[in-house]
Amino acid sequence: MHQIQEKLLELSKKMSLKGKSLREIGELVGVDNQPQKVKHHLAQLEKKGFVDILGGGSDVRRVEKATGGLIPVPILGTANCGEARMFADDNIEGYLKVSPTMLKKRNNIFAIRATGFSMNKANVNGESIDQGDFVIVDSENKNPHNGDYVLSIIDGVANIKKIIIDDKRQQIVLLSESSKDYSPIYIHAEDSDCYSVGGKVLQVIKKPK
Repeated sequence: MHQIQEKLLELSKKMSLKGKSLREIGELVGVDNQPQKVKHHLAQLEKKGFVDILGGGSDVRRVEKATGGLIPVPILGTANCGEARMFADDNIEGYLKVSPTMLKKRNNIFAIRATGFSMNKANVNGESIDQGDFVIVDSENKNPHNGDYVLSIIDGVANIKKIIIDDKRQQIVLLSESSKDYSPIYIHAEDSDCYSVGGKVLQVIKKPK
């Protein structure tokens, strides 16, 4: 969830926002003179089911979610294809409704739909990553350890890979674990401007067979 949305939710816990203008709400969450940004993030919260906006935006009411209710996990596109901008907060394709007991983490996560077979021999908590599976990514964890599975973004293209950190050679290697032969991707530390980590892979939610 976007940081501004988290602040808006926290504010709605502490006080009533009824009658407050978007500008006033923005000042309370540190977004001065940007009412349209506040409006956008409130709309995202309403879309996710966290708030109700009544009276044309003059009354924002927090929706208390029942304990044990399904968790809406935003779906932010597919990997291994698509431009990196698909992971922006306003490019949500939809929501994956997941039982809380199935999630290892609930906050600051998103789902990616896997395409292709380049990771069909992966082992994420005992699960492979096959075509059509949903991969749950921790957007907060962008400093993976050696051997972690990550969502990598290389030259604007999203991939799910296993990361090997080779400190001796000052490079990282992104490995496919597949029944087919896919060449590793090598990235030197000096060329890190063409590469970023979108988050660590937490788990796989398998498609029905």
